[in-house]
Amino acid sequence: MISQINNEGRDSKLEAYDYFLDPSLIASKPAAIRHESRLMIVRNSVLEENCLTNKLTKNLLDEFREGDLVVVNNTKVMKARLKVELEHRTLVELLVLERSHESVWLCLAKPAKKLKINRKIILKSPSAQDINLMVDGVDEETGGRFIKFPENITDLNSMNDLLDKYGEIPLPPYIKNSEEESFHENSYQTEYATNPGAVAAPTAGLHLSKTLISNLKKKGVIILPITLHVGYGTFKPIDQEDLSDLKLHKEWVSVNKEVVEEIKKIKKIKKIKKTDRRIIAIGTTSVRALESCYSHEINDFIPIAKYVDLVIKPGYKFKVVDGLLTNFHLPKSSLLLLVSAMIGRERLLDLYKKAIREKFRFFSYGDAMYISPDSFLEKK
Repeated sequence: MISQINNEGRDSKLEAYDYFLDPSLIASKPAAIRHESRLMIVRNSVLEENCLTNKLTKNLLDEFREGDLVVVNNTKVMKARLKVELEHRTLVELLVLERSHESVWLCLAKPAKKLKINRKIILKSPSAQDINLMVDGVDEETGGRFIKFPENITDLNSMNDLLDKYGEIPLPPYIKNSEEESFHENSYQTEYATNPGAVAAPTAGLHLSKTLISNLKKKGVIILPITLHVGYGTFKPIDQEDLSDLKLHKEWVSVNKEVVEEIKKIKKIKKIKKTDRRIIAIGTTSVRALESCYSHEINDFIPIAKYVDLVIKPGYKFKVVDGLLTNFHLPKSSLLLLVSAMIGRERLLDLYKKAIREKFRFFSYGDAMYISPDSFLEKK
């Protein structure tokens, strides 16, 4: 009992989610063929006997069953990185995060100290007309700046059109290579990205090729989209050691009626009799979206289209998701907490040690881990 209490206490401390990674294992490019990235398959409780490391992502075809519901995040990464010019040709980099009000958008700035309130800045492009912007305010939470764009830039569609002309894909800082911008415009998007609004890719989906998606559908797997626009909260470092009252930045989520009805159908059958059908999330963003559509007030699943700030960490009881395809995540990240909630922090870190020994590739362009339904901690 004492060791269990101590372990639960450790689960609520940020330093317990740290691990050492040789920088050589951080992937700077994706696999040449999406479905040929390496895949670790996590089964039930015995690590060495039930963890497979000799598979590729295309072997997911053997893991999924006819009737399984596979949920993907169809968000599309916007070219949200902008270079703006101050007087004397000083350059500042902006990362467009989200709309605040009217045509004012919250942006991270580098270096932010140069962007004083009411300062005018110029957005330039070799192939488009210069645009005048203005610093409208400072955001205390993020340290970012509220930037006033032209009056017609009032929603994601209009902002996406502007970014297509002036922006660049906002790659994470640990991806360092000499590839052309056009390379990442394709490789850093999922094959099903249709809904612009993200500032980072839902990276587990990068492993799904058109061929694999087609073969899954032929097998009778149901693939449905949700939307979670990956935002600042996903890559913002956790800055508190005590995780017991952890809060995360809100992100826009949409789960439509078709997805909810399919969830209800599967859950209803499970209550009446055993069923082979499972709900598999592609990526932690899909998990967060799906779990957010459960309403504790009415004890049921509902369609949603709203900002959510759901925190999933050890102790969380999953209401929707049965399995997960995910990447290998950064130390001390909210994504590491989420996956720990599924299979336990200590076991997850043991699996990461195994992945490091066997030289799996980590982070956004890295290899994948499939957490099978039988490996989940007990649900309630």
